[in-house]
Amino acid sequence: MIIMGTTSFPTTNVVVFKPQNLTGNFPNLVRCLGFLTPKPPHLRSSHSNLASRVKFTPFSLSKATHLKVSHDALSPTEQSLSSSPKVIGEHDLLIVGPGVLGRLVAQKWCQEIPGCQVYGQTMTTNHHDELIQMGIKPSLKWTEATHKFHNVIYCAPPSRSPDYAGNVRLAALSWNGEGSFLFTSSSSPYDCNDNGSCDEDSPVVPIGSSPRVDVILKAESVVLEFGGSVLRLAGLYISLLGFKLLELQEFFYRGAHNYYLEKGIVDIRPDHILNLIHYEDAASLAVAILKKKFRGQIFLGCDNHPLSRQEMMDLVNKSGKFSKKFDKFTGTDDPLGKRLNNTRTRQVVGWEPKYPSFPRFLESSM
Repeated sequence: MIIMGTTSFPTTNVVVFKPQNLTGNFPNLVRCLGFLTPKPPHLRSSHSNLASRVKFTPFSLSKATHLKVSHDALSPTEQSLSSSPKVIGEHDLLIVGPGVLGRLVAQKWCQEIPGCQVYGQTMTTNHHDELIQMGIKPSLKWTEATHKFHNVIYCAPPSRSPDYAGNVRLAALSWNGEGSFLFTSSSSPYDCNDNGSCDEDSPVVPIGSSPRVDVILKAESVVLEFGGSVLRLAGLYISLLGFKLLELQEFFYRGAHNYYLEKGIVDIRPDHILNLIHYEDAASLAVAILKKKFRGQIFLGCDNHPLSRQEMMDLVNKSGKFSKKFDKFTGTDDPLGKRLNNTRTRQVVGWEPKYPSFPRFLESSM
């Protein structure tokens, strides 16, 4: 599923387009995202399912840890940690759920803090080889209380956990109380469905109103109880450039717009307001928050340029870059959305997005 603010979108086949030229920001996109899929068949991230049939060049983070792990000895946590240092440094980072967002956080963290080590906690060993190639030390759930980290970020979604708040608590117990503990959440708890305005301090829906939101709010409560901070993210989107598909180089997009393109006609209302943030910007914001060592704060991640579903699809159609055209929305009575504004987060953290809006992203992706 693809989560866009308060709406979930089933993952579909990817809509592609051929770039007319490969200038501008195109090489940067390859460099920063090529590492996401060193082994395409396993590319099912914790935040978004990406095109598994696309081949990408493996990317190694600077200061790779060169962790050696036997394929036959990956499952026990202790064995996965056997080559790790006995002392975890004050700048080292534990990422719980190193999917697309977690890997981008790892890249950014290593770029800004040379010499650090990054650890990745996963539910299975399916992606351990990929993480090792990136310089991330992988393991399954932590079972040794002696492994305490100065910096912990929780990026895993609730979809694969029957006790999400319990898992978040385990992650909190891996934090030594110094540095930072950050939980990447969703903007869905905000109690607004009339296209009204929301910011970091806007009220949330009462517990018991929505089972799905209850899971998120209970997890946030655990984080705040431990003195950690929460980053509520708007709808995440990303594009990837594959080297070859059918002898052509093509862009791959994931997000609400791709889902709508695939459907062509969607029975939801066109005036519902969406809020977006690029994966790269979500990662850079998360790292900026981690480095500031905040305590008990709630931050909001969005591009501050909300737009309606119809406006977004008009932009996509007018871009002329996609292999399909969207037809129409036909809904009339489903809930509206909200207009997120994170000016306070930007001021407190000292952060600005690389992609200031979805239209700018479409322009820069060529």
